[in-house]
Amino acid sequence: MVTNGSPLTRGQRAQPTDREVTFGEDEIIVSKTDLKGRITYANDVFVRVSGFSERDVLGQPHSLVRHPDMPRSVFQLLWGTLQSGCEIFAYVKNMTKTGDFYWVFAHVTPSFDGHNSIIGYHSNRRSPDRESVKAISELYAKLHAEEQGHGDRKVGQTAGHDMLTAFVQSKDVNYEELIHSL
Repeated sequence: MVTNGSPLTRGQRAQPTDREVTFGEDEIIVSKTDLKGRITYANDVFVRVSGFSERDVLGQPHSLVRHPDMPRSVFQLLWGTLQSGCEIFAYVKNMTKTGDFYWVFAHVTPSFDGHNSIIGYHSNRRSPDRESVKAISELYAKLHAEEQGHGDRKVGQTAGHDMLTAFVQSKDVNYEELIHSL
């Protein structure tokens, strides 16, 4: 694996850059994961935008594209919602193989077998509205700062989740209404 001109060993990640990658409004990034969040399918748009090959991503945790600016509390909400059997919409800042970033508007759903048991997850991601990204990035920056302000990662994540919950409640809407109002 090579990024930013430097070879990486397995498990290493690129350093984040300030370069944004975009994709077409008519394109959809699609991936599927197993119950542990390991990628079982990635479409050609995912591969192209992320800069990873299909071989690079299959079997790897979806967090492979997690940008360090993303608040952990947002993923706590996302995973909790999915594990309860419900879909969720979220704005997510991802990182490419080379450290560049890209924003997505994600619709993530649990996948069920014939017995109504969750067997994995399916995510469709579209190019987000730029004004929505501006609004959500301001909130995410505050959540991230709150999380980082604690010495213990779990304590920080809980504090960020509490802050996110309070923010949503202050708007007198539920999370989904907030996301769709941006």
